[in-house]
Amino acid sequence: MQKELKKYFPFFCLVTVAAFAVAFFIPFCMGIYLSFTEFTTVTNAKWVGLENYVKAFTANREFLDALWFTVRFTVVSVVSINVFAFSLALLLTRGIRGTNLFRTVFFMPNLIGGIVLGYIWQLILNGVLARFQVTLTFDPRYGFWGLVVLMNWQLIGYMMIIYIAGLQNIPTDLLEAAKVDGASPWVTLRKITIPMVMPSITICTFLTLTNSFKLFDQNVALTNGAPSKKTAMLALDIYNTFYGRSGWAGVGQAKAVIFFILVAGIALLQLWLTRRKEVEN
Repeated sequence: MQKELKKYFPFFCLVTVAAFAVAFFIPFCMGIYLSFTEFTTVTNAKWVGLENYVKAFTANREFLDALWFTVRFTVVSVVSINVFAFSLALLLTRGIRGTNLFRTVFFMPNLIGGIVLGYIWQLILNGVLARFQVTLTFDPRYGFWGLVVLMNWQLIGYMMIIYIAGLQNIPTDLLEAAKVDGASPWVTLRKITIPMVMPSITICTFLTLTNSFKLFDQNVALTNGAPSKKTAMLALDIYNTFYGRSGWAGVGQAKAVIFFILVAGIALLQLWLTRRKEVEN
């Protein structure tokens, strides 16, 4: 069986590799090349070197403002989502009545598309803020916290399911032994529960980090970057640069490459830190 698999392995993988190359690898390489050019189409690209990268940081402050807004949003979202999701997972693994119903209800927001979710929360939040005669676009702070609320509502249930799976894999004998030895709930949580669910923490931190950093459709639907693009995150700023400014396609592509490097670097750093923590524990 193993010989047959090795014999036909290249044949079965050829289609997948070809699809990957056409749909991802080739466009990715072309995108990196176009970031060093001035172009309107891929056939009339003119090499300009690092000019696009310089313009991305120096032509205006929109890119730096979007970067700072994205970083702040990501930090708040990662912490809040994981704290609430882990707390709900602990609560829903206590054997309370209606556990399955609660899990389903909390998970359902993750099934709603980003654009639809953004417009739903725009109506809800603007309805609340209307009592104070303001809207989400009145001040960047309202847009910021509106996005945080939206992101939490969408992802907490999803992360909760992952944490529940990790909590259910903790041996009951270990928890009972800690209880017999007189360990308090806080000591049990800190010394046993958290170290045992580190793989789940790694996955949830990675997912919330990357999803928060590359948020786009919810940002468009909820605030669309207003006021004065102060609530535009990196993905939206790249989109506006590429499609909204004539002759700036190369700059938009340069921003996209920078964005990819940031996301990949943060994800790799986060994975390295959490894996190191797992080894230590």
